[in-house]
Amino acid sequence: MEKSNFVDQIRIFCRSGHGGAGIKHFRRDKITAFGGPDGGDGGRGGHIILRGNRNLWTLLHLRYHKNVLAENGERGGDNNRTGADGNDIVLEVPLGTIARDEETGEKEAEVLHHGEEVVWLPGGKGGLGNTNFKTPTNQAPEYAQPGLPGIEGWKVLELKVLADVGLVGFPNAGKSTLLSVMTAAKPKIADYAFTTITPNLGIVEYRDNKSFCIADLPGIIEGAAEGKGLGHRFLRHIERNSILLFLIPADSKDHRKEFDILVNELEEYNPELLHKQFIIGISKSDMLDEELMQAIAAELPKGVPHLFVSSVVHKNIQQLKDLLWETLNRQEA
Repeated sequence: MEKSNFVDQIRIFCRSGHGGAGIKHFRRDKITAFGGPDGGDGGRGGHIILRGNRNLWTLLHLRYHKNVLAENGERGGDNNRTGADGNDIVLEVPLGTIARDEETGEKEAEVLHHGEEVVWLPGGKGGLGNTNFKTPTNQAPEYAQPGLPGIEGWKVLELKVLADVGLVGFPNAGKSTLLSVMTAAKPKIADYAFTTITPNLGIVEYRDNKSFCIADLPGIIEGAAEGKGLGHRFLRHIERNSILLFLIPADSKDHRKEFDILVNELEEYNPELLHKQFIIGISKSDMLDEELMQAIAAELPKGVPHLFVSSVVHKNIQQLKDLLWETLNRQEA
């Protein structure tokens, strides 16, 4: 498999900073021989923060950051001086990034908006100095708190592509060709299965300077929900799409069966995907006459909009854009 610059999952070891210790100290100077407690608090340990960046489309820039270690807080000082906080580490991530704990699989953070900052792993709290423990009956406390430890462990950052429309279909259904016609994207196109092994994104320019985002996703095969083919790596990206455009080639042996297999794989992976808006596109339809189109249309499920399109001769491409735009805006309304 060729090396790709699209990285949608990385594993890194993270540790937020430990809190600095509070100190036990009593005021002593040339004027005061036996002053009261003045031990300062320790500083907070550094956070590990995720920040959304709409200009990033991959986790490639984090691939070689195997260890992300935030700075520890400094210990407190005399004269009630608080120790400096540890410097935070900010990781810029593409929109749609999810952070998980590797051991438990639990989702710990999610970034969806540009500029959004999420404190993923908070630094340890600084310990209290002995001045905090002074009471009328204990005016010279001989103890202070240590700082709390930070959080550490192996973590996983996972990207789910954010796009308005996801292209779904078997390998060689013509998804990449359609994307290249509808947008300025230049996906790899060839006449063999799994030409697309990573998602390709393109911006569809619509009327009146409007636009929406469409993603050509790797081809699905029967058994993908169980991990066959590109399996879960492909299906993960579908979760973010508002509309799923099922692309079925005109020369398919059974158009309805192909659609049912695709829907079944989505349901087995995540039943919530069936709540999305479906549209069917019959690709390579320049080879069909009117009679064949009517026969294929009769096979398709009722209630799911469909269009016969051809990327080669640009048949119904504008009509497809209109349908996608109307569906997107109807959902938002």
